[in-house]
Amino acid sequence: MRPAYHALLVAAIACGAPQRAPVAGSPATPQQRTDTAATATMDTTAGAALIPPGLGTLRQDDVALRLDVFSLQVRALPLDESILRTLAADSYRALRDLRESQREQLDAIARRTGGSSTTFALWYVSFFGAELGETRFSPMDLVISSVGRDFRPLSVLPLTPGFAQHRLRQRETHSAVYVFEGQLDANQPLIVTYETTRNSDWTATLQRIERERMLIRSRGRS
Repeated sequence: MRPAYHALLVAAIACGAPQRAPVAGSPATPQQRTDTAATATMDTTAGAALIPPGLGTLRQDDVALRLDVFSLQVRALPLDESILRTLAADSYRALRDLRESQREQLDAIARRTGGSSTTFALWYVSFFGAELGETRFSPMDLVISSVGRDFRPLSVLPLTPGFAQHRLRQRETHSAVYVFEGQLDANQPLIVTYETTRNSDWTATLQRIERERMLIRSRGRS
């Protein structure tokens, strides 16, 4: 991916401005028709009926988990297609494009691990320096626990220049795509841990996501 485009994509993800859902009965916009066509294959291969894209109203903060660790803020958001479709259209497209931009690297990881790039569980993780001075972070200290198992990243794919230095200035953000084994299901209860700080709010977040799915199905029928 070209660096300039990559920077714009990450900026769009960070902003994540919500977009109003289409009015029931109104014709689909060209972009919505494009989104539907682009994700038709994913509907078929997902093994379950997915809600249609472009009708969600949730913000990224509605489906992200946050951890405050002294002067560091950690934010983790699943790139699972079934969850991304509950987001407002702009956020959905930005995060979907981010995920697909990593396809070549994911294929390389799949060859190395003997897995499949289409079954990895991907998360968008950012680190933010909240206080004056320099803050260090350890990318591999982030662990997700689910169904009685701790999942550690198979790989971390940096998105911002300087991520590999593991240092943040005040109000600086570094982000990456985290690659986990496919058995990590974001539609199941889970706990995100960074060092000794835990966030177990995902069960409540799943309830919010499921309510939005029901609303989207209703909009789709209308």
